[in-house]
Amino acid sequence: MKRRLLVGVLCVMLVSMLAGCGSTMMKSAMNQAVREDAGIGMVTESVMMDKEAGLSSDSAAPQVADANRKLIKTVEMTVETKEYDEMLVGLNEQIKACGGYVEHMNTYNGSIYSGRSYSRNANMTIRVPEDKLESFLAEVTNISNVVRRSDKVDDVTLAYVDLSSHKEALQTEQKRLLELLEKAQSVEDIITIEKRLSDVRYQIESMESQLRTYDNKVSYSTVYLEIDEVKELTPVKEETVWEQISGGFVDSLVSIKDDSVEIVIWVAVNSPFLVIWAVVIIVFVLLIRRHWAKNKIKKAAINMSDSISVEDKENE
Repeated sequence: MKRRLLVGVLCVMLVSMLAGCGSTMMKSAMNQAVREDAGIGMVTESVMMDKEAGLSSDSAAPQVADANRKLIKTVEMTVETKEYDEMLVGLNEQIKACGGYVEHMNTYNGSIYSGRSYSRNANMTIRVPEDKLESFLAEVTNISNVVRRSDKVDDVTLAYVDLSSHKEALQTEQKRLLELLEKAQSVEDIITIEKRLSDVRYQIESMESQLRTYDNKVSYSTVYLEIDEVKELTPVKEETVWEQISGGFVDSLVSIKDDSVEIVIWVAVNSPFLVIWAVVIIVFVLLIRRHWAKNKIKKAAINMSDSISVEDKENE
């Protein structure tokens, strides 16, 4: 009986030791996962700060031959044209031909209060495949007069590589957490692992979204295009002093003519209001004059009455 009792006690102690060891291993694994998560979180935060700061390329960046670099190209252009409608049609055809699309467009069709030399304009945000950007810009230059152009290239290679590597690290951690989840026995361990697994999946999805955004901006360059309708195009060549004087004199004459036309149009458009106001003003002036006339007659009568009274007194 003593031997059996001793054997039973040893078995119970052995089972307790195994259970304790299993719990200790599970907690150790969880602590390691939490430590790795803290490290990944710090690196991820560093990546986000690098991304916000931006890594602008130098002036020679557009000529980079390394195809593995991630370059985001942005072009801002202001152009003018005398054939506004024809340019919009040709521009839309060119955008479709190169596989691009219009992301945003805002047009202004002028009004009766705007100058005739500058009445309509359009602001467009155009996305063009990166390999078709130069040919598209050349076409825009051919069908319009370029007033201003600004090119910008952002090199996001380092941020892209860091995001990719951290995403892979999170995917490795996710795989390890899934393995731990299969081996977990207690409810507490399962809840802890699932919570951490949810956080890891959220971070992976966020990084994948950022990588897709980078890929889209790299694959499709952005062109901010402002189109102005003008009567005369801005000269692009360098002019002599005499050419500037003669051109300014002609512009002044044209401006006087345009202003005269504007005045005539304004008078014709607002003639009903002008007639009404003219009648009101004439009636007001007549009433004022009539009032003054009455006052004048009244004062004259009073003066005459006073003079008669004085004469009567003198005669007495």
